[in-house]
Amino acid sequence: MYKKLAGSLGSLPFAGFIFILWALAGLASAEATGISNLTLALIVNDNDPQSVAVAKYYADARQIPPANVIHTRFRHEKPRLSAQEFSELEDQVKRQLPAGIQAYALTWTLPYKVECMSISAAFALGFDRAYCAKSCKPTRQIPYYNSNSAYPFRDFGIRPTMMLAGENEAQVRKLIDRGVAADSTRPGGRAYLLSTSSKARNVRSPTFPYIAERMGSILDVEIIEADFIDDRDDILFYFTGVTRVQNLASNTFLPGAIGDHLTSTGGVLFGTRQMSALRWLEAGATGSYGTVTEPCSFPSKFPHPAIVIQKYLDGDTLIEAYWKSVAMPGQGIFIGEPLAAPFKGCSIAMTRAGVFEFENSGGAGQAPELGRRCRNQVGGSARP
Repeated sequence: MYKKLAGSLGSLPFAGFIFILWALAGLASAEATGISNLTLALIVNDNDPQSVAVAKYYADARQIPPANVIHTRFRHEKPRLSAQEFSELEDQVKRQLPAGIQAYALTWTLPYKVECMSISAAFALGFDRAYCAKSCKPTRQIPYYNSNSAYPFRDFGIRPTMMLAGENEAQVRKLIDRGVAADSTRPGGRAYLLSTSSKARNVRSPTFPYIAERMGSILDVEIIEADFIDDRDDILFYFTGVTRVQNLASNTFLPGAIGDHLTSTGGVLFGTRQMSALRWLEAGATGSYGTVTEPCSFPSKFPHPAIVIQKYLDGDTLIEAYWKSVAMPGQGIFIGEPLAAPFKGCSIAMTRAGVFEFENSGGAGQAPELGRRCRNQVGGSARP
């Protein structure tokens, strides 16, 4: 991975930039519904036995309407589709797609790439080389980034896409079970933000103090100067920047947990010399991310921890919070259980003091109690 824009995003200092984003985010709340089982299309490859089994299990677990289950057929033995092959696959999907679909869940693990794009980005955005990069260059940014939209296709023509990925059916079933179990639990876990020894992969660390300062009243945040953590039993968020994350299996991830490592080929799910993002799911995370082609060290090509955390605690589903956190997602693949929503029903806002607090969200008569439940269960203390 080549170093590029390590401390900046455009012309603004990276940490200062996110404060502006947060301030803007605090001015408006997302619409109440968001992506749900009714607006998610489940795409299955009938040529792939694992895809068929995963689709059935997920449709049952999440009560996906039969009309939202889209059946396709294509070769699944290779990691990459050509643009023509993807166009044919996309045509199969569009012919069956019901009105109102806002997002996709893919039920296979191969293929994960369409030429220079990830397959999740190709489905979400359409295949377009503007989302690819030769050498160290930025790619097209999406308007869904850090938005409050609950209807991304209606608002932006984008259908966020996540892959229900795993080396075998049993692993994906466990992933699905974790996602379902996470809903509305408001877990009292911790965010681990690791400032690593890899200078080119540590480009997200300038934002960490701001996360602790702004979010520390509602979430336990621990900033650690290390490449990895071990023997932790309360992981809700885990963000690092290394080629391989050691001792993942020694940790306990809470249902709905998100973890990723900023490196070049984490999205190459099989056969990479770096660690595959699949290892996060195998260790117990419910969502992860990695790039399928060399992105260089552009922070905007990776999840922004501040935005992921803010959106997730604000009640977004995993697919919404994760997708909204990546400005340039064309090279990155999102894997996990898309509808996991540990903070469903919660709402946060920035106070006059510049910190986030849980609001009294919910319906009339129950709003104050719901706000208290969100605050009391999550807690919050920053540990630099």
